Amino acid sequence: MYYIVGDIGNTSTRICLLNGSKICKSTTFDTSKILLKGYIKKILNRYFKKNLKKEILFSCVVPFALKKIKKILKKGNYKVIEIKNLNLKKIIQINIKNIKQLGSDRIVNSIEGKKFKNCLIIDFGTATTFDIVKNGIYEGGVIAPGVKLSMEILSQSTALLPMFNLKNKQNSYGKNTKDALNAGFIWGYDGLINNIINKITKNWKMNYKIILTGGYANLFKKIIKRKTIVDQNITIKGVSKVYREFYE
Repeated sequence: MYYIVGDIGNTSTRICLLNGSKICKSTTFDTSKILLKGYIKKILNRYFKKNLKKEILFSCVVPFALKKIKKILKKGNYKVIEIKNLNLKKIIQINIKNIKQLGSDRIVNSIEGKKFKNCLIIDFGTATTFDIVKNGIYEGGVIAPGVKLSMEILSQSTALLPMFNLKNKQNSYGKNTKDALNAGFIWGYDGLINNIINKITKNWKMNYKIILTGGYANLFKKIIKRKTIVDQNITIKGVSKVYREFYE
């Protein structure tokens, strides 16, 4: 049987059609487009099949977007569920005070990362998040400013600083505005990311994986001073695991 899962983020949304754990089809688009008349219905029509399960599962940090999707799919008798509405304690122990304050994307990333038993997941999204799984238990994390969002805000808030494309090579300080900006972001996030990793793992006396995901994962893989792996499907894999736990 085929089923649909998705991840609705502040910047982008991804919807996937799966069969078991295999991703058969995937679409990524700007989350803001969900509000455009007819847009999300057109996207979803590509995924409907005769043998498609009626339950559709999302991780979501944008409630109004999920509400819009629910309204559209209700007409086809599809049931849209957000992962936090399920008993996630069956899958992972979450050792924080209030699960409501924890983003659904971070939960499913940790559910997928749990297979390594001990891991640190760094997600380069709208925010740069660091999530810690120790002995298969979610222990908390760190939230830092997102790379792209910081670049956009700096450009929008100043009269003379342009938007630019980040380059991973920066051998010296800048001799022009774009190189100076690039140096600031590459060297700045080099320090931020490596320092946070060191702070988190300082007293870890165990083997652990560092997993990178999100838009700048491949760029910063070359800058991080520890061995890392990149998995751009970690969020969808996590949602898929939740789906199969509750609906198979």
